[in-house]
Amino acid sequence: MASTPVSSAAGHAPRSSSQPDCRFPSVNRRPTAPWAMILAVLLCLVSHALAASPNAAAPAEALVINHKPPHQEGQRWAMSPEHEIQRRKVQRRATSDEPEESDSTKSSEPSKTSAAHSVTTTFTIGGGSPKASSTSTTVAASPLPSILDSVPSEFSLGPNGEPAPCPIFINNFLANPDFKRCYPLSMLFDTSRSFYEAQSSLVGITRTLDATCAANVTFCTSYLTQLAQNLTAPENCAADYNRGLAAVVDAHRAMLAYAPIYGATCLRDPETGAYCYANAITNNTNPSMTYFYFLPLNKTLPGSTRPACGYCLQETMDLYQAATADRTQLIANTYATAAEQVNAICGPDFANESLADATTASAAAVSRPVTWLKMAMPLLLGAVVWLL
Repeated sequence: MASTPVSSAAGHAPRSSSQPDCRFPSVNRRPTAPWAMILAVLLCLVSHALAASPNAAAPAEALVINHKPPHQEGQRWAMSPEHEIQRRKVQRRATSDEPEESDSTKSSEPSKTSAAHSVTTTFTIGGGSPKASSTSTTVAASPLPSILDSVPSEFSLGPNGEPAPCPIFINNFLANPDFKRCYPLSMLFDTSRSFYEAQSSLVGITRTLDATCAANVTFCTSYLTQLAQNLTAPENCAADYNRGLAAVVDAHRAMLAYAPIYGATCLRDPETGAYCYANAITNNTNPSMTYFYFLPLNKTLPGSTRPACGYCLQETMDLYQAATADRTQLIANTYATAAEQVNAICGPDFANESLADATTASAAAVSRPVTWLKMAMPLLLGAVVWLL
């Protein structure tokens, strides 16, 4: 006798043995271990590429500086362009033909100038008359030297024959208020004709240093580093930089060397309060002291350099030695040899002949990834998406 099927507690008929099983079949996941291993290898390769050392540094250049013959101004000697000397001679002759005024009627007031960055400087000159101990003379100062006032015109045209992009970029950053506030002295050395004239006198170079040393060095270092990267961008001056146009290459180096040059040129002699650089540039008996301020621009000291073994030079060398910790700075190429030359004259312990311990990663490796890394990035991203 066939047994009667028993209903379930829920009242449903029992599932027949011939009815197919409706449960979802188990799915075998793909093994993740090999892909995780591939991902780890790719990450290691990326880290290795980013930590790679920079390209070989450019060879240091020799520095050549021309010096004009000095002329006498009152009781001191100064240097001026030939046309300025002739102009002053004409003024002296015109003044000598005028009737002299009595001491009681002589007076001077500060003059006003409308030029940018123009100031009025008053000098007190000792007089020889026993009735008047001094005579006050007012001199209206000229505007500050202009950056990139001697840039050539042979820039490369755009890729489709459009106007050259580099001078447009240069004009834009020269007009930028941030650039004007920084007023980098490093960009006056090789690219400014007016700076050559300004540093012919102690007054002119002191006014220039007052302006450049008033900048916020932290902000300006970051700003000019970024500006140097923008300068070599394809849409700006890359074509001229790659073909070695001197004005663009020099401007790029000067932007990157802003910090060490700022530190060295803004040093003051503690005994006199004068800028060390101002003393060096107006020292006609030992003009070779100016060569030290060009070391951060990848220029070596001439063999005829005669170091003045004092406070200014020692502090300058200490600043440069600390700056070599950033191996992307060009001072890292020229410092060691310069320190040896200094110690040969000033003594073995005057300057540290070793570079500072490297503290920064390669900016070149970070900003210019290698080709194979660019090709591997899609594979890396695909592996990450697959694992997720």
